[in-house]
Amino acid sequence: MRIGIDVGGTNFRLGVFSGLDLIWEKRFEADFAGLCNKADDPLADIVATIASAIAEALENFPDAAAVGIGFPGFIDPVTGRLASSPNLPNLRDVDLAKPLAGRFNIPFSLENDALAAAYGEHVLGGAESMIYVGLGTGVGGGLILKGKPYPGEGGVAMEIGHIIVERAGRACGCGNSGCLEQYASATGISRTYFDFAGSHLAAREIAALAEGGDPVALAAFDLAANMLGCALSHVLKVIDVSHVVIGGGLSQSWHLMEKTFLARLEADLIPVLRGKVDIRVSASADKAGMLGAAYCSLKS
Repeated sequence: MRIGIDVGGTNFRLGVFSGLDLIWEKRFEADFAGLCNKADDPLADIVATIASAIAEALENFPDAAAVGIGFPGFIDPVTGRLASSPNLPNLRDVDLAKPLAGRFNIPFSLENDALAAAYGEHVLGGAESMIYVGLGTGVGGGLILKGKPYPGEGGVAMEIGHIIVERAGRACGCGNSGCLEQYASATGISRTYFDFAGSHLAAREIAALAEGGDPVALAAFDLAANMLGCALSHVLKVIDVSHVVIGGGLSQSWHLMEKTFLARLEADLIPVLRGKVDIRVSASADKAGMLGAAYCSLKS
């Protein structure tokens, strides 16, 4: 048995796995993004929240062999330290695994959340080489090459959310401006809707309006789809894999983006790649991030 944890900007998911089977899970809202915006040193509170959930899991499953954590940010693949997290500010060059390992007599590993989800999708029957795009609070990406997760030399491989799609565009937590996740994430869609309509609404509320045919809400999703299609077309020209999985909370509204996204993707791909890329929405029901983190812990 292994424990896999998927940490998001606003959600926390922990699963205990026996092989590929999820045998126990704990999910709750955890406003880590809000905490990081308010606290000068949020690490202690984040560690305490994660540790409490792990303690509950180990109380029920004391034979768990390892813990893997998928965390949003740039994870150094050599040291395992979190260099920074654009959507969780005030976390810079910190070691999340060490203080947790100090509380529990069990190996820990830390991976980028999107890379962990990519590996989870692969383990669940995905392609040997594939790209995972996670649409949530931000836009994450993970790359699997010939069955192995590829973090890059500095832990920033496949950070598709930080491809600049709008020169001198919206300021991003990474320090640049005009990044994809400022337009194609849940927060990006909320920002677009505010720019168009002058009202602050959550992405799920905007999706409900779009379902009812609201033109402003539909335009916000169209902009997100266009930006994502453009960015992914350039990634595919460089990486040249034929399988892409779309996941994350915003993927539940993929039907509002799919037509525009596919049109933009096909238009921006080089002709030799058109019609050859399989795009599908994750069917893992949020399991992939936890599972991938648990399996990545095997290297600990």
